[in-house]
Amino acid sequence: MEALKQSIREKGKMVVAFSGGVDSTFLLKVAHDVLGDGAVAVTARSCSFPERELREAKAFCEKEHIKHIVVESEELQIDGFSHNPTNRCYLCKKELFTKIWDIAKEYDIPYVAEASNLDDNGDYRPGLMAVAELSVLSPLREVGMNKSMIRELSHGLPTWNKQSFACLSSRFVYGEEITEERLGMVDRAEQLLLDAGFHQVRVRIHESGTNTIARIEIGTEDFAKMFAGDFYQEVNAKCKEIGFTYVTLDLGGYRMGSMNDGIRKA
Repeated sequence: MEALKQSIREKGKMVVAFSGGVDSTFLLKVAHDVLGDGAVAVTARSCSFPERELREAKAFCEKEHIKHIVVESEELQIDGFSHNPTNRCYLCKKELFTKIWDIAKEYDIPYVAEASNLDDNGDYRPGLMAVAELSVLSPLREVGMNKSMIRELSHGLPTWNKQSFACLSSRFVYGEEITEERLGMVDRAEQLLLDAGFHQVRVRIHESGTNTIARIEIGTEDFAKMFAGDFYQEVNAKCKEIGFTYVTLDLGGYRMGSMNDGIRKA
């Protein structure tokens, strides 16, 4: 923690890419504690970023009196993004951090930082290539913090036990088209489960001919809750109302980056 504070203190001023998740909230809080008004938060608004996440990000900055800028960053307008190539995350991060750098320069702030942690080194993360190319700092990785450490140090913050989140585009199979309509379907299905009290949720979307399949991932400890009474039938019916043809439960349970399984095998 002291190494993190010292690293941030040396920068003087910093723009933090702020999603409102566990890692970026922790980084922003530490940066603001150390730098005061020298720490500025920037959050991207897009159709792959649920409104609930944006509301929480705004509320945190208001409570902590942190300057917060919301930038429009519509990934579907990026050339090639909607085709969902395996470097989708790179395309998105490059566009986003270019916009954040423009804001940093406007406010005469010499550094931009993002909140990836040491655990992100162990998965397929093409977005980190854009981070490196654009000279964006990764303070949490640099001082060797992993997710469990960040959660432990986040006690007292509203996000210390918040579920892990990735943009809704990560729910799509590589090569299958990402559309605003399908993003909305995923968002509504996940919100349905979150409202029902499930903590860690992913609704992966798969296309098969004219059929659209929802593959639900929840913690295996929550399987009993899904099948309590006729709740599973309610989920099935509501997901079909949303637009899914078939609704399935992944027996492997929730796992981070499961859409990367095919890449790992390749």
